[in-house]
Amino acid sequence: MDRRLVIAGTGSGVGKTTLTIGIMAALQKRGLAVQGFKCGPDYIDPTYHTAVTGRPARNLDSWMVPREAVKEIFQRGSSGADISLIEGVMGMFDGKDPLSDEGSTADIGRLLGAPVILVVNIASMARSVAAIVRGFQQFGQGDRIVGVIANRAGSEGHYKLVKQAIEQECGIPVFGYLPKDAGMELPERHLGLVPSIGRGELQPFFDQLADKVARHVDLDQLLEAAVAEPIESGPYLFLAGDRPQAKRVKIAIAKDAAFHFYYPENLELLEASGAECIYFSPLAGEAVPLEADGLYIGGGFPEEFAERLAADEKVKSSVRNRILDGIPTLAECGGYMYLTESIADTAGNDYPMVGIVPGKVTMQKKLAALGYREVTGAEGNFLLSSGAQARGHEFHYSTIQLNEQADGQAAFQSKGRLGTKAEGYLLGNLVAGYTHLHFASNPNIVSSWLEACVNYQRKRK
Repeated sequence: MDRRLVIAGTGSGVGKTTLTIGIMAALQKRGLAVQGFKCGPDYIDPTYHTAVTGRPARNLDSWMVPREAVKEIFQRGSSGADISLIEGVMGMFDGKDPLSDEGSTADIGRLLGAPVILVVNIASMARSVAAIVRGFQQFGQGDRIVGVIANRAGSEGHYKLVKQAIEQECGIPVFGYLPKDAGMELPERHLGLVPSIGRGELQPFFDQLADKVARHVDLDQLLEAAVAEPIESGPYLFLAGDRPQAKRVKIAIAKDAAFHFYYPENLELLEASGAECIYFSPLAGEAVPLEADGLYIGGGFPEEFAERLAADEKVKSSVRNRILDGIPTLAECGGYMYLTESIADTAGNDYPMVGIVPGKVTMQKKLAALGYREVTGAEGNFLLSSGAQARGHEFHYSTIQLNEQADGQAAFQSKGRLGTKAEGYLLGNLVAGYTHLHFASNPNIVSSWLEACVNYQRKRK
């Protein structure tokens, strides 16, 4: 038998992330190997999970990737773990659209046969909390809910009132609670917070949260509830299994505090298909490796480090010259921003960037875009030939104003909730845009990239 749990919520902001990382940290202190997963496309919560567990967290998204691929991603990620904790997204039944569970936490729980813990904010309520839980039990396949954890209890007495009501009316246990304690609330989730995780600044918070959870949540009962049947799924994405593949090309990947949003499966698919991923840090003054046959600059926070990035002409020149030389390049979101002429922060300071993409970035104080995207490749897109499609998402606080008279064209037609629009920038072997692509949505991206890298390699010899 395996151990896995979905930590779902009645909605956003009820404390799913706080409880998830608290449970992870508490179980880890017991000596258990904990694997974290996040429902949906979000990069930030998996960053917390990875920091707490020491194991790379993974996203599970039943809209972005095929359902069999979700199972395989879960199996690969869970290997060697004593328990897997799957943090939900928004409310339990919130997903791609309001008329189905596709992409929702409930869908992932059902797909993986995972028991579900429902997190409820009980502030200013008592018996009424049972009505909320009962409603979730009766909606869709909410019967997968095996227990409840209460958040923001005013006191132990308040918690006991709620526990009695839920257990009597809903017939499931309440495993514990977290008190209403401003010191134990996760700091405001925003992009600039994540670099502080990498610096270890939140470790004291994680330790305190682990102690709180251990004191107020019955971890033994929770571990018993987590027992589930093993998942049976054949290989879907990684058909070669773990057999080593001959490395045909080298793809340089920007990896540091400014650029670090990569789906692990994207990198693993590259490796499994014959690429050797080599890493370099623009922030540390490292140029694109000379031996690279391809270049991948992922999302992150170039705006947080704009002054440092702008000052390093050697690195910018190496990126610029290699792209002009034709190295097959994918730049996503933060990487796209880095390739523009400049980034202007919210105070109006302007920092010169690489200058390959003819346009300027302006940071906003509010989200500029958020949501799933289905992209169709433009003619000349070496990753997605004209008409080929892939899925991904956008999440950024910036806007880009491209020069209308410049060479190049949009990289994709991007379809989202508000319609279809031209997105990104395409020039030669450069594909750049705000969309974070999940390669599992169209593995041909990988084969196309490697083919382009082989051709570039031959050209250089």
